[in-house]
Amino acid sequence: MSKLLIIEDEKNLARFIELEMQHEGYETVVAVDGRVGLELALSDKWDAILLDLLLPELNGMEVCRRIRQTNKTIPIIMITARDSVLDRVSGLDSGADDYIVKPFAIEELLARLRSLFRRVEALKSNEVTALVFKDLVVELESCVVKKGEVLISLTKREYDLLVTFMSNINIVLSREVLLNKVWGYSTGVETNVVDVYVRYLRNKIDDQNEGHYIHTVRGIGYVMR
Repeated sequence: MSKLLIIEDEKNLARFIELEMQHEGYETVVAVDGRVGLELALSDKWDAILLDLLLPELNGMEVCRRIRQTNKTIPIIMITARDSVLDRVSGLDSGADDYIVKPFAIEELLARLRSLFRRVEALKSNEVTALVFKDLVVELESCVVKKGEVLISLTKREYDLLVTFMSNINIVLSREVLLNKVWGYSTGVETNVVDVYVRYLRNKIDDQNEGHYIHTVRGIGYVMR
């Protein structure tokens, strides 16, 4: 039985989600403010977290950032009434895997959960424990990234992007493919968000004297080679 943490301050909505998830066979725990939610998130093992953006005590983005400091892999779906592109990008950049806007159909939320669980299972079934390219090393179990002996700190989105490139060495990946592989669904965000994150990643892994690890393929996308 999968264990879900629901962090939502609208009690009626939280109860509705809780009942629907229990009906689908999930074990659930509810927190109605960000501080309690963070404590629960860090003190127990969860299969996924449903996280509201606008929370009392500690907002959802800060909760998400603090969770990601210790756990880069747990699926997090952010739930919010804000639907602008900036809000979506900010939510994803804080470390959320998915983003759903209120009001939503419970069937959509369930489908997104199933999609995230499939991705987690696919990663677990992969026997590879580390990815290596030149002097870059990604330790998949610990989510540690090194360049030589130097640790590189990445956000979850940057980390997922790097893993995607290092799992597809010498394969040209279009922006659409990267958006699907890294974000995993239609976010409502334009594909140019990929360009933004590639730039972030290059700034952290490139050496000015060595050139780019990730190369631009004009009119198509990017390739690591």
